Amino acid sequence: MSLEITNRVEKSSLKTLDLDFFYPKLEIATFDIKFWLKDELLLIEKDFRKSIDQFNWDKFNNKGIAIQCSADAIVPHWAFMLVSSKLNSLNIINVIGDTKSLEILMINQAINSYDFSDYKDKPVIIKGCSDQKIPLASYSIILEKLQPIAKSIMFGEACSSVPVYKSKK
Repeated sequence: MSLEITNRVEKSSLKTLDLDFFYPKLEIATFDIKFWLKDELLLIEKDFRKSIDQFNWDKFNNKGIAIQCSADAIVPHWAFMLVSSKLNSLNIINVIGDTKSLEILMINQAINSYDFSDYKDKPVIIKGCSDQKIPLASYSIILEKLQPIAKSIMFGEACSSVPVYKSKK
């Protein structure tokens, strides 16, 4: 009597979604405006604008930039906006805030631009073990995209998953 081992997961319509796929491929860097403040404390608009115009922005190509000020200075919002506007004009992804905020923005942009049609009417497992630490906020974006189209959504691995959502269709 021959017993054949069958991989039922492999034969199922189950689709696994690894969120590492959405993790930013770009290097993440910070841009600290404190160096453009007089004595790292006071913003002089004319000098600040001149610094923006004369700065070599090429080193930020192919990077995501978090714009911040590490000095204990009161900096008007428009100063950050000027730097962001310059980076936007050079097609450099950026966020006014810390690197974590930039990481979340980049992951969520990747999720929002992804075509999820392969997951339509299929059971989906969102992979539980990732190489990267995916921010929790990104899981709600994934659910927002998958829930209207997936047959069911689980979290974990095929051998051990937790049901998250089941379509009423």
